[in-house]
Amino acid sequence: MIKAVIFDMDGVLTDTERWLNRYWRQAAGEAGYQMSREQALTLRSMAGEYAGPYLKELFGAAFPYEQVRARRRELMSRHIEENGVERKTGAKDLLDYLRANDIRTAVATATDPVRTKDYLTRAGIYEKFDHIICAAMVAHGKPAPDIYRYACAQIKERPEDCIAVEDSPNGVCAAAGAGLRTIMVPDLTRPDDKTGKMLMAEVDTLYDIILMIEDGLL
Repeated sequence: MIKAVIFDMDGVLTDTERWLNRYWRQAAGEAGYQMSREQALTLRSMAGEYAGPYLKELFGAAFPYEQVRARRRELMSRHIEENGVERKTGAKDLLDYLRANDIRTAVATATDPVRTKDYLTRAGIYEKFDHIICAAMVAHGKPAPDIYRYACAQIKERPEDCIAVEDSPNGVCAAAGAGLRTIMVPDLTRPDDKTGKMLMAEVDTLYDIILMIEDGLL
């Protein structure tokens, strides 16, 4: 039986990943750089220490990463203020089920602590987690495994006794690299060949994780 489930946030618990994709592209466009949807997808869950050099390699050394990131945050904040945050299908049900069955929960996200609390509060699920872990709390963010190792240490469980729930290649690499059994709930893309080999399962919604537990698969 699993002892804990650790969740990514954007695209897993909250339906915010598609807006992050949109506003990365808009912010880059305003700065004079045409970023494609596919290029923006590669940034999902990627820590700034990796995203900055990656984008400069992609668009040239003059790419104003900090400016574009700040503008993306501004656009995203405006969107959230106007539209709120929508939960992903099954999020509340799964969290309530895990708590009822004494399975601990945590969030491991690339988003900063202030926005993480804001998003989860707006989605009505902030109080349902035992721990909230953000990339700023560790030396290296996703796709490095640090955040998942730290999350396991915080909840005092071994990685092999925990499940990670992710939606992006960077997140899957981080979770699998830390030794967690990893489930992908695809959001904007399905797993590629590399990602697929790291997964114990791919499911359509968070509801399916309840069924896996009930069937003794976890």
